[in-house]
Amino acid sequence: MIDCTRSTAVSLLARLNSGEVTAESVTTAYLDRANRLDGQLHVFLHRDNERALAQARSVDAKRKAGEPLGLLAGIPIALKDVLCTIGEPTTCGSKMLENFKPPYDATVVSKLRAADAVIVGKTNMDEFAMGSSTENSAYGPTRNPWDTTRIPGGSSGGSAAAVAADFAPLALGSDTGGSIRQPAALCGIVGLKPTYGRVSRYGLIAFASSLDQIGPFTHDLADTALLMSVISGPDPRDATSVDIPVPDYLGTLDQPPKSLRIGLVREFFGEGLDPEVEASIREAIRVYEAAGATVSEVSLPHSKYGVAAYYLVAPAECSSNLARYDGTIFGHRSEDFAAKYPGEEDLPPLIRMMMASRAEGFGPEVKRRIMLGTFALSAGYADQYYTQALKVRRLIRNDFDEAFKSVDVLVGPTSPTPAFKLGERTADPLAMYLSDIYTITTNLAGIPGLSIPCGLTKSGLPIGMQLLAPAFAEENLLRTARVFEKATDWQTRRPPLA
Repeated sequence: MIDCTRSTAVSLLARLNSGEVTAESVTTAYLDRANRLDGQLHVFLHRDNERALAQARSVDAKRKAGEPLGLLAGIPIALKDVLCTIGEPTTCGSKMLENFKPPYDATVVSKLRAADAVIVGKTNMDEFAMGSSTENSAYGPTRNPWDTTRIPGGSSGGSAAAVAADFAPLALGSDTGGSIRQPAALCGIVGLKPTYGRVSRYGLIAFASSLDQIGPFTHDLADTALLMSVISGPDPRDATSVDIPVPDYLGTLDQPPKSLRIGLVREFFGEGLDPEVEASIREAIRVYEAAGATVSEVSLPHSKYGVAAYYLVAPAECSSNLARYDGTIFGHRSEDFAAKYPGEEDLPPLIRMMMASRAEGFGPEVKRRIMLGTFALSAGYADQYYTQALKVRRLIRNDFDEAFKSVDVLVGPTSPTPAFKLGERTADPLAMYLSDIYTITTNLAGIPGLSIPCGLTKSGLPIGMQLLAPAFAEENLLRTARVFEKATDWQTRRPPLA
């Protein structure tokens, strides 16, 4: 069996199209690797090897018959378990949806099937995408392939670890406040949060509807460009998707940007930034300067309010979105609710059933955010908290708009620290929330953000650099990042996974 598992999707496509390998052999190689090693990492929540191999054989038959093939014909891909897949478990990392099998596919999943991709499994995640470490999963944490005593980031930690560990060359995640970019940085891979509205959210189980966005995990930017070409575009089933042309991301990737005006965000280099992370970002800037970039310092003065604004807006939307999971129509239903609330027999049985179902179905972090959001929206407080947070959100977007008048791309660290130890921050929610201090404002502003690998710490942990661009400027964002990627080899590094 040819080992294809160190390849990129673009190189695998070339080998598939030349007949050197088959979709079945490629899929078998990735599945075998996951079978051997996932016990160390706990990347997947659900895998159906036979279904994946059947998809691969179908692609091989189409290729042999000379039938038209999709852009990802025969390429394995892993999906965050927040994306609906027809007839397959979609748990959102929660006991609340433990037995949920959607009757439909998410739009991005339909597009992947139309592109002849091979779906190899659903990946672990923080429950309902609420977390920065994938420790909030009801099914246990995922571990970082670079150091299995450490977290892979979150909430899309399973998808990031799947690509980093070479269990699949491609994966999809979702990003509400950094949940693609932060785990990409901590796992040493590429992660892109597209502009809000670039990719359909239909079939994405909602956390915060005005912030959520689906995006790719890959080893390099060519694969990112390829996957973005497949999943981007308008969708009549998602009123927030935007009907604008989708560029040929892969075709233009190696065209030098028209200008390389880079802004260093002053607020991203303050207290709490790990010295090794800062040193790697400064070195990356020198690489850009050597490539002819002009670098200037810019300010995002309202970014200091980003965490506070986010943790009012996101929990408020979470409180609303998760209200449907009460055991009546959606989600886990308690079977023993009468015994759960002794002394409260005066409450109607329906109310006691709802209380018990939500208490059993949701984990601590989800309950915390529901309570935060419900309070922020409650009578007498909404104007003080939620409405004020929306005003700050507008000011944050204004800061970005002003910055992009003088620069093309903003650059800084993705995460203030490398991957931390499992359990290190679980008792301190605020410390956990600050893991996303550099990524949250991107979601509040609705602009695209990209994390690419740019270094390793002395102890061998990956460091990520974040690049931000104006809304719907993903094409230029990828081309600007490609300048750095071509001048370095960080994207070729792999974890020493035994």
